[in-house]
Amino acid sequence: MNNNDIVPSFDEERDESLKIRLQRPDNGSDGVLVLYLNGYIDTYNSNFFQKRVNRAIEAGFTKLIFQCSGLTYVSSTGIGSFTAFLKAVKPRGGDLVLLEIQPKVYEVFQLLGFSQFFHIKDNLDEAIDFFKKGSTTGENEMFPKIFRCPICSTKLKASKPGRFRCSNCKTILAVDNSGQIFLG
Repeated sequence: MNNNDIVPSFDEERDESLKIRLQRPDNGSDGVLVLYLNGYIDTYNSNFFQKRVNRAIEAGFTKLIFQCSGLTYVSSTGIGSFTAFLKAVKPRGGDLVLLEIQPKVYEVFQLLGFSQFFHIKDNLDEAIDFFKKGSTTGENEMFPKIFRCPICSTKLKASKPGRFRCSNCKTILAVDNSGQIFLG
């Protein structure tokens, strides 16, 4: 199945700096779409990125999972694109989840203060469960929180919100009530 089978005219335009592959999860969750991102998002290709993802939203996909392991760079303009998607899907009962963000990319989200607006999960199953349960999760469901250090990728566990130090690289991290991870 190619992208155009999932979202009509999705691959009308192409840009070698950012490749996007679409996948519908096997469990048939309504409105859920996984977007595998490979490349980078900056000022020059963010308009292209927005147009393509907006096609998916217009096709009825309001629960977007962005698989970011192949995303090597995101500028502030690129982060603005993710914010625009969130604003587009929220009124339609949707949300978005980011998966496997590389440390340097996560740092940009964090430095600009946007990491708190996005749901960041460790794997596809967690992202799909997030949408199955609904996007409102209480603290009891959130903790213990297992995650990777945004600096060294060491697997860590937070039993409750607060500040602590990574056991490997000694970076000071904070976990808020919603389970979002921050530096410092």
